[in-house]
Amino acid sequence: MIDDQTLMSSRHVLCVLGTGLDLGEVEAAAAKEGFGLDWEYSGAEPDPRMPEAFEACAARVSFTTADWDAVESHDTVAYVLSPPVLPDVAFTVARRTLVLAADLLRSGATAVKNESNGLTHGRDRWLDLAAGIYDGTPEESAIPLYRALVKRPISDGSLHFSCGMHLLGAPDVELEPAGDPDPEDVAGLIDSLALYLLTECRAGEIEDGEGFRSAPGEPRWVLRHHPCDRYDEDDIFFNPHGYLRMTPG
Repeated sequence: MIDDQTLMSSRHVLCVLGTGLDLGEVEAAAAKEGFGLDWEYSGAEPDPRMPEAFEACAARVSFTTADWDAVESHDTVAYVLSPPVLPDVAFTVARRTLVLAADLLRSGATAVKNESNGLTHGRDRWLDLAAGIYDGTPEESAIPLYRALVKRPISDGSLHFSCGMHLLGAPDVELEPAGDPDPEDVAGLIDSLALYLLTECRAGEIEDGEGFRSAPGEPRWVLRHHPCDRYDEDDIFFNPHGYLRMTPG
C-alpha cells in the first residue's frame, strides 16, 4: 500500500527558459492550469549550467540549432510546479503540463525541460506532442503523453529501464534481457509494456509470474513487481508505484 504522503511527492517541475521573459506572466499562465511558480529558484538572470543540463536531458533527439541558441542566450529561468500527481488525476495533470509548456513556448518562452523525468524536447516537438493529447480515443491520447514524459531506455549494466511513468500514475518498466540486444529493440519492448500499463484496464491486476508478449508470436517475458530502490523517496525521479520487470520466459 502506498501512503498518501509518498504519492503527494510526485509532481511535474518544468524548467522554463526565455529572453526577457516576464515571470509574472509565467505565473499567470501557470495558474490557469492549476500550477504555481517557484519564486525562490526562478530569476531574471542567466544560469550557466543550462546548456549542460539540457544536454543531459536528451535534447539531441529533437533539438534544432535554434533550440540550442535559445538555451545559450537565455537570460531568465522560471521553475513551474504542478499539483501532486495522484493516480486518479495523473493523466489530467499530464495533459495540463503539455498544454502549459506549449502555451509558454507560444508566448515568449524559448526552451522547456521537465526536471521530473530528466527529459526535454525541442520547441517544435513540444508543440506537436501537445497538439495530440486530445486527439482520438483516450487510449490513443496516452501515446503523446508517454512520448512527452517518459525517458527510455536508460541502461544500468544489463538492466534497462524507463523514468517518468510516475508522472502518469503507473510503474516504470525494467527489462533484463539475455545477451546484448539492440537499443531500438530494448526501447520497443519497454514501450510495449508501458503503453499496456497506461491503456489496459487489467494492468493494475498483473501478478508476479504472469507472462507478457509485445505481440502475438513474439517471445514471452515474465513480469515481476519491484520497489523503486533506485532513487530515494524524496528524489524527483522516485516512482511510488515501483517497477515492473521483464525477464525472459
